[in-house]
Formats: sequence, structure tokens, C-alpha cells
Amino acid sequence: MAKVKAVDRWKSKQWYAVNAPEMFEGKKIADVVAAEDKLLMNRIVRVSLADMTGDMSQAYTLLDFRITDVKGKTAYTNFIGHELSRSYLRTLVRRRRNVINEVVDVSTKDQRQIRLKASIFTGTKLSTPTRTLLRNRVREEASKLAAESRYAQLVQELIFGKFASRLYNRINKLAPVRRVEIRKSELKESFA
Repeated sequence: MAKVKAVDRWKSKQWYAVNAPEMFEGKKIADVVAAEDKLLMNRIVRVSLADMTGDMSQAYTLLDFRITDVKGKTAYTNFIGHELSRSYLRTLVRRRRNVINEVVDVSTKDQRQIRLKASIFTGTKLSTPTRTLLRNRVREEASKLAAESRYAQLVQELIFGKFASRLYNRINKLAPVRRVEIRKSELKESFA
């Protein structure tokens, strides 16, 4: 009876450095392992904003990158979205107040389509017509603000909270709003 030799598949794999896109200054964000270059394509890498900036106060923001190109031992990515951690969002919820969630599809100046998921934290309980008014205004204002920006500029505003702050300033006069957060963004991608 012939013996079958076991092959260690781990030894055949190699490490690749993953770099962020130019809007993040092309920083190295991770190391991933793969047996072949083509197996890295379209893989999603999730990184905390604190790891990118070194500021631990931004640890609750998670960034998603998709690997689009591999050259040598370096993989290059595109930014495809961000998300705020659930634990952070839970700290903002209070009793006898409303949390209003709205999903808005926006288009940037350079024709990139992005889906934004906004959360509005109110100061008091609001009536149904007032909540509807807030939702509609957020939809309008988010579309206007995004149409004025290029994609790279919009991404920077989203992940650092400037976009949410601008939205807050535009809807604050309608009702007692405590805070506005863009809890998630997703780039609408087309695969060929």
C-alpha cells in the first residue's frame, strides 16, 4: 500500500501588502495572505479609521476597501464605504426620544452613486408628521450637499463627520434635533 504524502497548503501562500487609494495618501492598511494574485481580486478589507489616522477617538468608524489591482507583492484598493460601529450608535440613543433612520441615494459632481444611511437623534418625542418632515428634509439636503462635492471630498466629509454636521445645521430649525450621524455609506459599484 502506497503512502500519500500530505501537502501543507499554508507554505504555498504568500503575504501581500494592501495599500489605500490616493485619497488616503496610499498608506499601507493591511497585510493579507493568498496562494495566487488572482485570488485577491475583489476581496474586501475592513480597517478602523483609528488605524489610518492614529487617533483612537475615531475607533468607532470602520472603512471598507475593495482590492482592485495586484502588482508584485502589493495590492491596490478602492474605497467602497464606511460604517459606524453599533456600540457607538447605541450610546447615542436615549429614553423618551426618537431615532429616525433614512436611506438616501445621492450622486456626486463626478457622477459617482452613493447610498447614505442617516440616523437623526431627536431631543424629545416627535409627532409622526414632524418625523416625516425631517426625513424629507434630510433627503433633500443630502442630495444637494452631495451634488456640490466631488467623490473624494465627499468621502472625507462622511468619515470625519463634517457631512453629518452640515446636515444637522440645515435641519436643526425644524425640530429639536440632538445629533445627526451618517451611520453607513455604500458606493454603488458596477462589475463587468
